Amino acid sequence: MHIFDLIASIIFISGLFIFINTFFLKLPSSLGLMILTIVLSFILGLLSVVFPSWDLVGEIRGFDFNQVLNQFVISFILFAGGLSMDINKLGKQKAAIIIISVAGAIISTLVIGTILYYLLNAVGIEINYMYSLIFGAVISSTDPISATNTTKRFALPNILLVKVEGESLFNGAFSVVLAFVLYHLEIVAEAHEVTFMEISKILVLELIGGVAIGFALGFLGHYLLRFIDNDDVHIEVLITVALVLVGSFISGYFTIYSKTVSLVMGLLIGNLGRNKGGEGSVGKYVYKFWYLMEQIMAVMLFVLMGLEMLAIEWKLGYFMAGFFAVNVVFFGRWLGVFIPVKILSASYEFNNNTIPVMTWSAFRGGLPIVLILALETFPGKDLLITMTYVVVVCSMLFQGVTLPILMKERFPEIKKA
Repeated sequence: MHIFDLIASIIFISGLFIFINTFFLKLPSSLGLMILTIVLSFILGLLSVVFPSWDLVGEIRGFDFNQVLNQFVISFILFAGGLSMDINKLGKQKAAIIIISVAGAIISTLVIGTILYYLLNAVGIEINYMYSLIFGAVISSTDPISATNTTKRFALPNILLVKVEGESLFNGAFSVVLAFVLYHLEIVAEAHEVTFMEISKILVLELIGGVAIGFALGFLGHYLLRFIDNDDVHIEVLITVALVLVGSFISGYFTIYSKTVSLVMGLLIGNLGRNKGGEGSVGKYVYKFWYLMEQIMAVMLFVLMGLEMLAIEWKLGYFMAGFFAVNVVFFGRWLGVFIPVKILSASYEFNNNTIPVMTWSAFRGGLPIVLILALETFPGKDLLITMTYVVVVCSMLFQGVTLPILMKERFPEIKKA
């Protein structure tokens, strides 16, 4: 099977799943797609047993998605997320949201990684502490699309709504950066002893270097878009796509991760391009294009995860580890919200429902999937993929069903006209 055939198959299956969910299942998008992905994995697994000559597993294992996911998909998702985030809507809560996002991701990563490291090794499942922390960072990344799709159905106080939407984006973005920084540190540590200077170099290259390049390309993009009529949608879209790809190329050349570059670029272009008095330098169809890209990629990632589950080594112990991880992840998320909110409550205003809503609306969706698949092969990667799959499935099924119930108890539902 050629790579084009596989991509075409994923797009076809994605479209079919959306159709089935929209007209038959009528479930929330992420929940319906997750159920259909599980069914797809089961059917393909059954076919590979009944018709071994088809070698479906071998076909899937023959493709390496790391570079495509790492250099393009994650960059596109983060740029789209940054572009859609209106910083002005955060108002006086900007600092609080950023602090909660960063502190929450770090706390969650440490709690999840440390507990799972001792728990899994105690039951005979060996895992490196750094890889356990990497899993903690990967699974700490939340899905802003799933969160906002559910919360927007209810009349949340604006002070709570902006925190949920803003934190879900910044948390996901910072978790991505944290996961790749930890992974890079582990790769260096496996080669030789890591020094403080090497750690500092990695952090400077990733954070400061990424932000600097992101700002430079963001201002360049804003400057170019100012001279283009918003009716020329194709030109504006082409410029934004080109900037993301150029950002990935420059990042690779200077060995800087492209994730920070894409996020900063998206935030800059998206917010400088808005104009309260009318259309700004970025036309409304550009925002719609990138929103569409984000939605399509999210669907395709669910399908890709279902296919990838056929290619890894299935072990009962790995799935048991995943079910252990579900509870640990929920606890880590709660603690990652509880601690910064309690500390900041002396200086910032918080709704009484902030902690339960921000904890329970933190869906694990496409971002953890693409993150874990984008990492290069390493000992124990099958374990982390399996745990990610189990946590994402449980998150979508359990939180997808219970979050609307939680919200309905606390807030009035917005009736569609």
